Amino acid sequence: MQAINGIVAGVKLLAGRIAELRLAAQEGQVLPAFSPGSHIRVVLPDGDSRAYSLIRFDPLPDVVTQYRIAVQLEPDGTGGSRFMHGLAAGDPVTFEPPQNDFPLLTDAPALLLAGGIGITPMISMAAALTEAEQRFDFHYAGRSKDLMAYRETLQDHFGDALHLHFDDTPASALNLAAVIATIQTGQHIYICGPRGMIDAAKTTAEAAGIATDRIHVELFDTSATADGDTSFEVELASSGQVFTVPPGQSIIEVLEDGGVDVMYDCQRGDCGICQVDVISGTPDHRDVVLSEAERASGKIMQICVSRAKSPRLVLDI
Repeated sequence: MQAINGIVAGVKLLAGRIAELRLAAQEGQVLPAFSPGSHIRVVLPDGDSRAYSLIRFDPLPDVVTQYRIAVQLEPDGTGGSRFMHGLAAGDPVTFEPPQNDFPLLTDAPALLLAGGIGITPMISMAAALTEAEQRFDFHYAGRSKDLMAYRETLQDHFGDALHLHFDDTPASALNLAAVIATIQTGQHIYICGPRGMIDAAKTTAEAAGIATDRIHVELFDTSATADGDTSFEVELASSGQVFTVPPGQSIIEVLEDGGVDVMYDCQRGDCGICQVDVISGTPDHRDVVLSEAERASGKIMQICVSRAKSPRLVLDI
């Protein structure tokens, strides 16, 4: 995928630790169009990259010259947000063309559920649903109103469809069971935010009988290394090769280091692109893609974040 050599067109501080950045191509070239739920990957100085959802409140213009993203500073993160927050107008920046692992169905009613910085992909979704004259409910939760990005702009654009939830105000705090109980036949739910909220919302939705193909998620943090992680082996069924996966490294990282070509994108466990079949062994699931039934079966796993509970996994690779 051809990277785009760009420039920071503008920076604006929003609520709390969140900054909005507008990115343009150098020399003002036209940028690729994008669909609701799309993201770009911004390349960091060390060659790694981070994904950021593209934001639009208004109809997408015929000619796209800027992308709009918002980044929350994570002091304890791995450095991506610190780099992004250090950028200023005029700085060069390289990013990949848009991809979409979190697509929106505009021909079905929707419930949008965002937590914290997970609001960013939902904005474009709400805009697209409004343009399609499709019914939707929009729930946005945060620790307090002063820390919630775009709160007033969202109210201006989406009116009564928007429901704000503040953790520090008991009367308005997010009640997942009550929200999910409002979902009607045929309505899809889109969830984006921290892992704990996604896990709780998925569990609640599945318990309410909502089909898994109507539950769509995107995670805004990576799967942290857990205390007590140990090494395990991965055997590739196609070649018999065996690789050792140490603590702190993912299966994908180890396989790529060993010259194995694998498909993946998000590396957060929410897009499902890296899913593989498990022939033997017990996965330690750390994704937010699989249903509880799929996890319990042990037959598939996401190799970007999940590990093993058994000494060896044999994978259909």
